Amino acid sequence: MSATAAPPRTPAATEPPVHTASLRKRMVPYWLLLPGILWLLVFFVLPMVYQASTSVQTGSLEEGFKVTWHFQTYWDALTEYVPQFLRSLLYAGTATVLCLLLGYPLAYLIAFKAGRWRNLLLVLVIAPFFTSFLIRTLAWKTILADGGPVVGALNSLHVLDVTSWLGMTQGDRVLATPLAVVCGLTYNFLPFMILPLYSSLERIDTRLHEAAGDLYARPATVFRKVTFPLSMPGVVSGTLLTFIPASGDYVNAELLGSTDTRMIGNVIQSQYLRILDYPTAAALSFILMAIVLIMVTVYIRRAGTEDLV
Repeated sequence: MSATAAPPRTPAATEPPVHTASLRKRMVPYWLLLPGILWLLVFFVLPMVYQASTSVQTGSLEEGFKVTWHFQTYWDALTEYVPQFLRSLLYAGTATVLCLLLGYPLAYLIAFKAGRWRNLLLVLVIAPFFTSFLIRTLAWKTILADGGPVVGALNSLHVLDVTSWLGMTQGDRVLATPLAVVCGLTYNFLPFMILPLYSSLERIDTRLHEAAGDLYARPATVFRKVTFPLSMPGVVSGTLLTFIPASGDYVNAELLGSTDTRMIGNVIQSQYLRILDYPTAAALSFILMAIVLIMVTVYIRRAGTEDLV
């Protein structure tokens, strides 16, 4: 008696094929990324493409602008505004160094020494964000006003004599000088330095400090060999978050400086809103972006870390 082969079992209609279920699982991260990608396309990529096309246009606001692939605009913009570019990089670099010198000790204090006052100190660090950037900058006009207590104290300590010799101030006046612009940049971007530094320092295992002490390392050696190298991701992140926006800032130079302290951001703003030369403004924006991008790439490679906080 021969047995008849049983018919193959067909999967239930409600059970999806295995490969279909696996494909759906693999697609979940992409669907979650889709809103962010669309946001970047609409509010970052498309404006960049539009500005790129604007930079190679010719014409006027009355006659209209047309794409003529006039790349000479880039060369003209770069050669005409070299002082503003150099001034912007110098002010931004100086403010970044000052933010690091001021922010690192404070971040170290909050991370290792603050104890139960840690949360309060963090709130004080971000407290300036509770008010407008414009209001914070205008407050420095009062702080650095001629005849005010700050200027009087600096003058009595003969600090202004040194800054005048360096070309940062003019006599007994601080407002409308490079020093005022650098002070405004340092104050406004200091939280962007402290927060990444604190985040990086807070991750350091304190047992490493204890182990270094057990090996008879002095506190300075512990800081130089253990603390600072481990905090390098925060240093790199903080300096980038400070330098990049500071190099393109125009508010501080506009409110605290003068025509002699104009940064490239002031030139771009003037080209857009006053002179109405949109191609030159767009070209200047791309030149600044290229310069900063090159400097950031070299800096990250020299810093030896890509583990940014």
